[in-house]
Amino acid sequence: MASFAHDDASVAVIIGSGAGGGTLANELTQKGVKVVLLEAGKRQSSATFVNDEWPSFSQLAWLDKRTTSGTWRVAKDFPNLPAWTCKTVGGTTTHWAGASLRIQDHEFKARTHYGDIAGASLMDWPIGLADLEPYYAKAEAKMGVTRTNDNAGLPGNNNFKVMYNGAKKVGYKKCSTGHMAINSHYRDGRSGCLQLGFCFQGCKSGAKWSTLYTEIPRAEATGKLDLRPESQVVTIETKGGKVTGVVYVDASGQQQRQKARLVAVAANSIETARLLLNSASNEFPDGLANSSGQVGRNYMRHLTASVYATFEQPVHMYRGTTMAGIVQDEVRLDPSRGFVGGYEMETISLGLPFMAAFLNPGAWGSEFTSFIDAYSNTAGMWIVGEDMPQQTNRVTLNHDVKDANGQPVPNVHYDDHPNDLAMREHAYKAGKAIYDAVGAKKVAFVPPYPSTHNLGTCRMSEDPKLGVVDKHGRAHDIPNLFISDGSQFTTGAGENPTLTIVTLAIRQSDYIADAMSKQLV
Repeated sequence: MASFAHDDASVAVIIGSGAGGGTLANELTQKGVKVVLLEAGKRQSSATFVNDEWPSFSQLAWLDKRTTSGTWRVAKDFPNLPAWTCKTVGGTTTHWAGASLRIQDHEFKARTHYGDIAGASLMDWPIGLADLEPYYAKAEAKMGVTRTNDNAGLPGNNNFKVMYNGAKKVGYKKCSTGHMAINSHYRDGRSGCLQLGFCFQGCKSGAKWSTLYTEIPRAEATGKLDLRPESQVVTIETKGGKVTGVVYVDASGQQQRQKARLVAVAANSIETARLLLNSASNEFPDGLANSSGQVGRNYMRHLTASVYATFEQPVHMYRGTTMAGIVQDEVRLDPSRGFVGGYEMETISLGLPFMAAFLNPGAWGSEFTSFIDAYSNTAGMWIVGEDMPQQTNRVTLNHDVKDANGQPVPNVHYDDHPNDLAMREHAYKAGKAIYDAVGAKKVAFVPPYPSTHNLGTCRMSEDPKLGVVDKHGRAHDIPNLFISDGSQFTTGAGENPTLTIVTLAIRQSDYIADAMSKQLV
């Protein structure tokens, strides 16, 4: 691994090592660019991952204090944990389930297709599916996505079989074990999936794609990557309208300054917005890249909910991949259902400790305990759909609460849009119908828990007055500042976002390398 000097102003600094940052680091180093990759968390490995939910949560999750506001359920039940993201090398790719779905063409043009939805800040992306198709193909090949490039689908566990049989009985056509970035066979130097059932706890077999053991080691092998774990960036510095470097706190608690030719921020939507706002200066008094006032706004977290059902016979939903199957029939453009956008139904399994925590925090009584008692006989699904962007759903700085580095923590404000509520009710009924069709004894509707799909806050726009970055993720205001994570999303679409984040990073790397060669950054 390389080591670059703190005063080396020729390096590209990338903040965050997850799907966007880790991928961008590898792509740039493969092109000969020197990269300093700053990650706030520690470096773990498949050997150090823990197949135990609460110890793993403590090991991987971002547990720095945050605050919440708004009417969403999370502010009530998890006021200091609005998001379930990770603080570790590899970021949330250590925790994600692996679902890898392309955004549909109409979803890139949500304002055009959905119209003017009261209270929503819908806008078309400045790019479309045609722009991303060649990069989606590269991402799928890189990640080993099943049902692409001759990669077979994963086997279906009992949880999937319950969903599949119910889905077919109610008339759904698009039900399968999905497109997953989990090896279904030995490939890329990594084993096929061993069906261990702890996908959220880091993959001990290495079958699930993560930048931790794919992109980052390859970048290190080029001799062009300086990875610095336990290095939390607190501000980005500028001079003369351009980024000049970053200030970060290292593992010993000391402040360090790294100069940079360019900076790419890929810290997840909450921390990315927080960092831009916290980097306010005399030159940029409202925060970086914020002349539009859009930094932090239009926070999206996908419409989510869960449906669990108990049966007469055992299901053992916890055996096999966590997200073992998907029903995609409801991800379509069909406002006749009473809402715009669409949603996926994906199998989900939580271990008994998480099941007790997330089923209904604080609840007790016979209804709650009956589901816990029937754990082995329970099947579950997670609903993920397109929530509406709103200007008032936003990340701001809470100056009354400081983190361990003395910086204001992010406050995440979120209110469900009426379209979101209508979609969730429709999804609850659809999930119940699937389980009822195969003899469910009881069905439970579980409202959202802390967000894993954090999107928006630095959205792409054609017009600099309406967004933060252009179609390449380059800040409208600052020519050598880039956003490289889900913050870029103009709208959320109905698909799990990681494949698109990786795709955008690959595309962005081409743009950055070309701009560097032409001395444009």
